[in-house]
Amino acid sequence: MTTSDTAVHTQPFQAEVSELLHLMVHSVYSETDIFLRELVSNASDACDKLRYEAIATPSLLGEGDALKIRIIPNKTANTLTIADNGIGMERQELIDHLGTIARSGTKAFVSKLKEAKDGLGLIGQFGVGFYSAFMVAEKIVVISRRAGESDVWTWASQGGSGFEIARASDEEAARVARGTEIVLHLKDDAKKYLETFEIERIVGAYSDNILFPIELVPEEGEPRQINSASALWQRSKSELTADDYKKAYQQIASAFDDPAMTLHYRAEGRYSYAVLLFAPSTKPFDLFEPNRKGRVKLYVRRVFITDDADLLPGYLRFIRGVVDSEDLPLNISREMLQNNPQLAQIRKAVATRVVSELESLAEKDPENFAKIWDAFGAVLKEGIYEDFERREKLLALSRFTTTSGEKRSLKQVIADFKPNQTEIYYLVGDSIERLKSNPRLEAATARGIEVLLLSDPVDAFWTSMPSEFEGKPLKSLSQGDLNLDLIPRVDDKDEAKKDEPAADEAATIAVIKAALGERVSDVKASTRLTSSASCLVADSQGPSRELERILSQQNRGMRTKPILEINLRHPLVTAVTRAQAGSNTVDDLSLLLLEQAQILDGELPEDPAAFAARLNRLVLQGLGA
Repeated sequence: MTTSDTAVHTQPFQAEVSELLHLMVHSVYSETDIFLRELVSNASDACDKLRYEAIATPSLLGEGDALKIRIIPNKTANTLTIADNGIGMERQELIDHLGTIARSGTKAFVSKLKEAKDGLGLIGQFGVGFYSAFMVAEKIVVISRRAGESDVWTWASQGGSGFEIARASDEEAARVARGTEIVLHLKDDAKKYLETFEIERIVGAYSDNILFPIELVPEEGEPRQINSASALWQRSKSELTADDYKKAYQQIASAFDDPAMTLHYRAEGRYSYAVLLFAPSTKPFDLFEPNRKGRVKLYVRRVFITDDADLLPGYLRFIRGVVDSEDLPLNISREMLQNNPQLAQIRKAVATRVVSELESLAEKDPENFAKIWDAFGAVLKEGIYEDFERREKLLALSRFTTTSGEKRSLKQVIADFKPNQTEIYYLVGDSIERLKSNPRLEAATARGIEVLLLSDPVDAFWTSMPSEFEGKPLKSLSQGDLNLDLIPRVDDKDEAKKDEPAADEAATIAVIKAALGERVSDVKASTRLTSSASCLVADSQGPSRELERILSQQNRGMRTKPILEINLRHPLVTAVTRAQAGSNTVDDLSLLLLEQAQILDGELPEDPAAFAARLNRLVLQGLGA
């Protein structure tokens, strides 16, 4: 043992922790009850970890008391203690766990905390629950002995720039035979948390379903258990109320919203397991983290194993809850988690059941399904791209903004097909407003055809695969050839434009091709346009322009040259034909057709300065200047 191990050691907090504590201490939260829920949840995790490690090393449990959590108010000392006899922490673990926040979401949390008027739900989402105690405590002392170790350490901080680590006194060591004791020296305005009725209220609201007994140790009277300490998912649905499920969701998911969907059932047969899953009604902060990690906890015979078992596919990662198996081995390893055939069957069955439950919710409770779709629709659409087996079901679940309205299903779109319409048409872009003004809609609009307007980044991916719904192919308005001639027009104005003089197709295309050279792959007469002069489209055999744009932003692919489509009846196009071949005017008009199409797609011209100069020349020429 080194001198540094035995001496009192002062260490600064990680930068993000200091900033976080400043915000905590200055009371950004209107609701401070959260601190007790978070500390009890951490204590429960410590007991879970010990129970799991004791599967391989039974001696860690020893002959001590059963795993439990104790809450001890002391009005005389003005302290509130939360103690557990779980796994405990050694010296370096105290430094690592309580001095730093090693999570990618920390900066995002601090940023959101600054912006939030009431950050009630943020702590649980960002996994920084311990620090919430500084909302009510002016000083925190943590005493911990790791299971199987003889050394006991204390960690202390007043929420300033750092903390102290020291060896525990004999009295402290005698108090903590194993596990962790957190002593909160309460602020004057937090003394209500020393009242037993207040503690019971908070535990009942947030922690009743913690699997370990929570004992309240009053200054007078006998200790008593104040939670049910039962695995709610193992109980019958007939025994439970909506409020029971809400409390279980908020405790399991560390959430404050109401669940938009609850799925509770027991599977019997070849494999037996209990399932309690929830769909949140609000979006968690980590929904689009690159690892797409799920948050469903795996238990085996009520023993917590891991929350990293990938029990649902990535596109269902917003689902929270528990799967408790009766058949898996308790000492299942990470490698077994990935390759265990029984777990693979559970994954498949649970995913299928979740999708079926979403279908049922969409039909029976559209209001709650709308909450799920608003928060997680972009995530669910990842499954259209990834899950061939359930693609049709996920397409049926999907709700779209279209040229006819919002939250439209494909069944509704098909029901409103125009005479002779055989395909579902869509347009992909980066915003709904820009899509609504896109010139590629013109031919469809003239015929009253409803078009899906797709603006989520994932839309560029799932539409890149050949898809159909109820036998109707999905067809892009920005890719390949388009022929809507068999569908009658509803707009007489556009019909009248057929009588307007058109530019000579072959001659005009040849002139524009010569002027644009290698900037485009081809120039074609358009059947998409009725009033605009030009648009850019992609070849039917290649990726869409929107997918190419996303991939190029991530340096994952080169962009191909687009096809320029021109409206032969537009005055700008006929002006190209009238201009003298090889003149600067022909070049300027041809480039303007290309560049205005780029701008309408949300892109900058290749050379903005040249574009401005060219536009000025054409305007002055038109003014006769």
